[in-house]
Amino acid sequence: MKAKTRLSVAVRLPSGKIALKTTACGSLSQKWPFLGWPFLRGPLVLMETMVYGLKALSFSASQIMEDEGEKISSASLALTMLGAFIAAMTLFVALPHLLTWILGTFTPLNFDVRSLSFHIIDGILKVLIFMIYIWAISFMKQIERVFAYHGAEHKSIHCLEAGKELTVINAQSCSRLHNRCGTTFLLLVLTVSIAAFAVIFPFLPSLSANQFLNQALQITLKIFCMFPLAGIAYEIIRLAGKRQNNTLCRMLLWPGLQMQKLTTREPDEAQLETAIVALKAALATSEIPADVEIMDSAVMDQTIPPRREAMAL
Repeated sequence: MKAKTRLSVAVRLPSGKIALKTTACGSLSQKWPFLGWPFLRGPLVLMETMVYGLKALSFSASQIMEDEGEKISSASLALTMLGAFIAAMTLFVALPHLLTWILGTFTPLNFDVRSLSFHIIDGILKVLIFMIYIWAISFMKQIERVFAYHGAEHKSIHCLEAGKELTVINAQSCSRLHNRCGTTFLLLVLTVSIAAFAVIFPFLPSLSANQFLNQALQITLKIFCMFPLAGIAYEIIRLAGKRQNNTLCRMLLWPGLQMQKLTTREPDEAQLETAIVALKAALATSEIPADVEIMDSAVMDQTIPPRREAMAL
């Protein structure tokens, strides 16, 4: 869980105990205010979330391995994350682009990257591949557990935003779907990319005389466009989240909420307790249970004014 001034990671160990690490965190926008401007803050939030997510993953993996009597090196974790990033770009950017190119080049449909049809089909394939991927991995026991913790994050944040006391019973009654979820954000990025690429690519000259190299360069360009597109999607989800009673805003958020039915599961009490411990530590609004092992007590002792702004990584 991340609040404005601190990042907290709670890990349920195989022994049943909860390991907690809370560290101070800030944003580059505090040092360079222009990075907090609209359309610039989105890419910054994405990059910072990726960094914080890696740190959280590193801590949780090391705690689990140590509790089981094993160790994981930083190099191994870094290589794993690099491999995951390459696989994601291949599956969700390169594959739909190449399939669309093959469909337009080697079939009677006869369209290319300069046509609107290319980007509509490319976008539909991206969403379909993403949905099939999420559906397929949801059958894995470990992923099902991850999705349950995802639901626990949402429930605990809903509980906080409703002004209820952060308890397992109160959080259990809350929805596991949330408007500011990363799943909704990803779907918006995919939707925005259809419109953006349909506008950009018709005016883009051929990047190479070799058609295969040209496709590779176009895919690379799309990957680099991920950050500015994230900026646009961030502003949309931010606006829609503030105006949830607006019909258009509800329509924008609806697909992401439906997708969250795949990426979240109903958590058990132990999972909810872990999420609540992380949220309380991030906000510093309540005492942490005595059976929680605090890994970084220096930061925990800081006095931070209670805030109701939190996000789940």
